[in-house]
This record gives sequence, C-alpha cells and structure tokens, in this order.
Amino acid sequence: RPLTQEEIAHRRELAKRRHAEKLAASQGKELSEKPPSENSPEVTGNAGDTKGLTGQGDSMTSKAVKEEADNKEYFIAFARVFSGVVKRGQKIFVLGPKYDPAESLHKLSSQCPATDDLPAVPHMTCCTLESLYLLMGRELEDLEEVPAGNVLGIGGLQDFVLKSATLSTSPACPPFTPLNFEATPIVRVAVEPKHPSDMPQLVRGMKLLNQADPCVQVLIQETGEHVLVTAGEVHLQRCLDDLKERFAKVQISVSAPIIPFRETITRPPKVDMVNEEIGKQQKVAVIHQTKEDQNKIPEGIQVDSDGLVTINTPNKQATLSVRAMPLPEEVTRLLEENSDLIRTMEQLNTSLNEDKKTHEINQKTLDRIKEFKEKLEKGLQGRKWRNAVDQIWSFGPRKCGPNILLHNFGSYKRSVWQCLGNSVKEVGKYRDFDNSIVSGFQLATLSGPMCEEPLMGVCFTVEKWEISKAGDALSKSRQDSGELDATEHQQNEDNTLASSCTAEGPSANEQDRNQSSTDSPEKTSKHKAESVLADCYGPFSGQLIATMKEACRYALQAKPQRLMAAMYTCEIMATAEVLGRVYAVLSKREGRVLQEEMKEGTDVFIIKAVLPVAESFGFADEIRKRTSGLASPQLVFSHWEIISSDPFWVPTTEEEYLHFGEKADSENQARKYMNAVRKRKGLYVEEKIVEHAEKQRTLSRNK
Repeated sequence: RPLTQEEIAHRRELAKRRHAEKLAASQGKELSEKPPSENSPEVTGNAGDTKGLTGQGDSMTSKAVKEEADNKEYFIAFARVFSGVVKRGQKIFVLGPKYDPAESLHKLSSQCPATDDLPAVPHMTCCTLESLYLLMGRELEDLEEVPAGNVLGIGGLQDFVLKSATLSTSPACPPFTPLNFEATPIVRVAVEPKHPSDMPQLVRGMKLLNQADPCVQVLIQETGEHVLVTAGEVHLQRCLDDLKERFAKVQISVSAPIIPFRETITRPPKVDMVNEEIGKQQKVAVIHQTKEDQNKIPEGIQVDSDGLVTINTPNKQATLSVRAMPLPEEVTRLLEENSDLIRTMEQLNTSLNEDKKTHEINQKTLDRIKEFKEKLEKGLQGRKWRNAVDQIWSFGPRKCGPNILLHNFGSYKRSVWQCLGNSVKEVGKYRDFDNSIVSGFQLATLSGPMCEEPLMGVCFTVEKWEISKAGDALSKSRQDSGELDATEHQQNEDNTLASSCTAEGPSANEQDRNQSSTDSPEKTSKHKAESVLADCYGPFSGQLIATMKEACRYALQAKPQRLMAAMYTCEIMATAEVLGRVYAVLSKREGRVLQEEMKEGTDVFIIKAVLPVAESFGFADEIRKRTSGLASPQLVFSHWEIISSDPFWVPTTEEEYLHFGEKADSENQARKYMNAVRKRKGLYVEEKIVEHAEKQRTLSRNK
C-alpha cells in the first residue's frame, strides 16, 4: 500500500537523524585523532566525564555551524533536464544567453570535455555540479542523478549564472533563448544607504537581488547613483523589502520614482486649441511672451521657414545644415524591436572600418539584416523619403536607438549597410571628421532640449557640410604631423649615431647644428600658426561635435515639440455596481478606456484601459478603497504615447483668449511633466513663485 504523509515524514526524520549521527561520529574520530596541543586544559575525571565533555562540545559546534548555515542565503538554480542524465560531481559547460557555438568551435572540438584549462571563450565557463535536489514543497531532497524530463534544483551555480543559462557537456550545444517576461522594467528609483559606511553591503545586496529576481535591473548611472529598475509599484516595494531584510540587511534611503519620458516632434497641427483652423483667425496682440520669444535663436544661426538650420563652427572653418523630421510610427516601432540587430550591425561595421580580420559573418545574421532593410524601405515611402534607407549614416542614441541620421550632401557614401558587402572606403576631406558628426548626433539624441530626456522617432538629415580650405589644410596637417614627428625622431637618432661613430667630424657636426638652428625658427612659427588655428577654440573635431549637437537641438526646436509618456495597459475586473467609481478613478488619472466587456455567465465586467506610468502610483490602492475591494487592476507596460498638448503653448487668437483667459493658467499636463523632470535634474524652470506680492493673505480669523 502507498505510505501516508505522516509515515513519509516519520521516515524522513529517521533518515536525517541517522545522517546526523554519522556526521557526529566522523567528527568525533577526527577530534580523537588530533594530538593534544600544549595550551589545552587538562581534563580530570573518569572516561564517562570526558565522553560527556566531547559530546557537549560536538553539540555546541554543530549548533553554531547550523546557525551560521541558517543565516546564510543559498541560491538554488531551478532547471529542467532536456536530454541525458545529470549526475552529482559532473563537469559541465555553462553557456550564457549570448553564447555562439560558431565562435567557440574555432578553438575547441565538439567532443571536448569540460575542464578548467580550456582557452577563454566568451559567454562560456566550466563548473562542477556540487549538489542536485528534488524540490519537494518546502523541503529539498538530495539526489545522486536525475534523468531527462525532470525538474530539479542545482546548488553552487551562483558564481557562474547571472539570470539564466544553458548547461551542456558539449560546447557545440546552442543556448536556449532566455525567458521572456511580459512585464518590462520601467519604474526606476535611486537607492543609497542611510549610513555611508554600509555602501559595500548595499552593493553586494543589489548584486544578490539582481540574481534572485529575473525581472529587476540594477545599474549605476553616469551620476554615480545606484538605480533599481522594476516593473511597477508593487514589484518595487517587494524588491526594496527584500533588499532591506534579506540581501543587504542595512537601512536604505529611496528617492521618489524616476518616471522616464521621451521627446519627439510632430507635423504642424491643422487646428488650434479651440478647434479652429489655423491661419483663418484674426491674431490679437499677445500680452505676455509668445513661443517665438521663448525660443530665441542666437546670432550666427540661420533658420529657414521650413526648419532647415545652418550653423558654423566657432572658428568658421566648417558649415553644417541640418533638418529634423518626424519618423512614421511603424518605423519607430521597427527600430525599437530590432535594437539588438542594429547593435550587431554597428559592431560588424566597426570591425570592417578598422580592417580587423574577423570570422565570416553568419548567413542567418545577414538574412536578418537584409529583411530589416526591406522593412525599413517599406516603411519609408514617399517623395521626401526617396533613397533615405541607403543614406542612413547612424542610429541613435548609443548607436542603436529609435532615431536616424541621414546624409544628403556631396559625394559622401558611407552608410550603416557596409556589412552587407557594399562597403565604401571614404576618401577626401570628410574622412577624418565624419565620426565627430556622428558623435554630435548621439549626444543630441541622448538628451533633448525640453527636459534632457532621450529623443524618439526623429530623423535628422545633414543637407550641407562644407569644410573651408583652412579647415581642410588643418586636417591634412594633422594627418601629416604624426609622419613628420616620426621622420624627425629618426633623423635625430641617425645624427647621434653618426657623431658617436666618427672621430674626426666635430666641425661637420657643428655645421649641421648651426643649419638646424637656422631652420628651427621657421618650423616653430609654422607650428605656432597651426596651434593657434586649432587651440583658440579647441580641437577641430571637438568643435564639430558641439556644432552638430547644437544644430540638431535648434532643428528640433524649429518643429512642434511634444513629450512622450510611458503607458501601462490596465486590465480591471469589477462588478456592475462599482463600474462608475472605476471610471471616475481612471479619468482623474488621465486614463483612457479602450474596451469593456462582460464575462459570460457572471456579473463581472472586464475593462481594458491605458494609463500613464507617471499617474500610476497609488492607483491600485485608490481603486481598491473607492470600490471596497471589488475591483482589482493589473498593470503591464505597453508602449510610448505622444502627449497631445504642446508644453510651450500660449494663447494667440481672440477665441483662445476668450476660452482660456489671458494667463491661460489652466493645467497643461505636458508642461507639468516637463517642469517636474527639469526640477529633478536641477535645470531652469520658468515659473512665478510669487504673484501679486502686494496682496497679502490674513491668516488670523476676523473677530
């Protein structure tokens, strides 16, 4: 007959007791075999007394070891055997998610065993399987081997696996794709210890949390802040509690949640804020500052009516003309989805430009790049996008983002599609400084002009890039300066060798010295002129980077700017009697209902809505309070959405004055978000702290 639960538990206890007795016996043997040290105290009494002392010592040491073991955190890898038999003590390859067998098989054979003295292969390590466990509810049962098809726990992998990995006895095994989670980490907070001396514990605790939670991201920002990126408010609270109580065990201070935004541009609107067609109303005198005055263009920068910005470098040796255009939504989405492929393309192009001897590009990767190019061509159709895909110079920010840089000038031919075989070695005046233009574009897309947030869905076209003759000469002199220095150094070495070898040549040496001293003033004056040209405003490449960044910013400001907010998809289950309260909470938090349907056979409604991440804090608690716990929301990050209102809008027509008033101080959601981000980053915020200072409010009650 099958055993009952009580009998199974009783047998488990007996087995554990026998195991403990064996351990105690082996420890007792070791203690008895050790010679007594000089400092050990003499034990008087009979054999029974000494037995009692050793037994007590054993129990005390085992208790201390047990307490230490209880306090220590252990990581057990949760795994499934797909083929073969896993055995304890087996040597095995640990393959990371980015491991490529094609790279490793150049160095290893497919039948190579897992040993410690293997050559270094990226994303691959070797380890020994220390312990295998059967996961029995709260208990862990030790196992010697596990056949295919079973789920098991593996101990001792915490030093080899970060979040997920593939274990194999063969290096030819391709890694399984990592687990995909619906919840994308979007909410970030900065974390620091209350006592600065606890910083090492916090860093260690954050590493452990990063290993323990598959959905959390831990990173250090450029400012030096330690940041946690989590999926939402509840997940954030869980992570912070774990950090305090389990992993770091220190008191921590947490910043307010940092909500990410994106900046973009749109087509000029056809109707104004009171839904009247723009251009047909009578303009009235604007009493306060208009948008044009707010975005004053400095001297030396020309802006055309259609948004083309022309700007010179500080030393007037180069001129740039840049135009900004909004990308179609499907193209922006395509760039976001293929960011890993774009990063791979960038690495391949870099290795081609540096003439590195790389292994053959994988045919599968080439096919994916070709398919990506075809999709881009399909998305960028129309007169203004003619030949745009072939002219793509770079993606940004960080060379893999959802923004594009195009070149549309002269005979410049370099593009991002070099890895497809149509690589062109750029010659001429642009070759030395094209990386400076790309760097300026990367900086501009990383922090936009509104509130220093990354750009999204913007295409910048460089329509003119002229380098004057002086700038061209400067680049050539830069190129030749290295060769000149090398030849001069060689000549000096030859002179010294000649003077040491020849005994009767002092007069000739003196003549050479005199000649070189007469030549040196001309050389030094030439070098001085070059250094003045280069150093007055800094290196020419640096000037180009700064100029390109400014040109992109002004080109962006010449178009209608908008903020993009991160949006949650919100699914709410509620009964009919609390439906009105659910809608009230959603509308108060800028939510928008997409769909409402009744679950068949019940009185429960399923409501699908979108909600800005910025408005989601406290949403779950509020909706539960207002509906007495009858409605429960589920929030999952969905997409980025443009906030329709213009953050710089001011009334300019009579109808807008009548509707919004002279000050137009009704709540502008986009401006509110923009000012909140600017305040957090320490940027200038244009707002009046005190209005009508002569009017004072009386706080005391009138008697």
